Amino acid sequence: MASKVCFLALMAITAMVAADDGHSHIHISKHEGHHQPVEIKDKHGHHHVDYYTHPKYKFEYEVKSHHTGDHKSHHEHRDGDSVKGEYSLHEPDGSTRHIHYHADKHTGFHADVKHSVHHLVPDKHHH
Repeated sequence: MASKVCFLALMAITAMVAADDGHSHIHISKHEGHHQPVEIKDKHGHHHVDYYTHPKYKFEYEVKSHHTGDHKSHHEHRDGDSVKGEYSLHEPDGSTRHIHYHADKHTGFHADVKHSVHHLVPDKHHH
């Protein structure tokens, strides 16, 4: 279900800039693993067999809109309990925010946020 929600959200983002003078792209790949039976025993001693599939996917998208100034990109990779990703976006002040994140069940979620500023260099030959 989460992958369907993710896909629909990304399609909505892509559709928002489709008519703009910029560009956007999206790529999603989902790897279906083998279903592994998991036996569950409840407090009454009843057995129930469910199936678990190893979650593995990768997605990325980029949006560049000259009309709105919207420029962002995101990519994420999940393999089981480990998730790694990077997100960047242009801020209104001209700087770019970069977020690198990773999460797993042992260490939790960690994010590293950095800002970079693009300085404009005046053209010496332009009068």
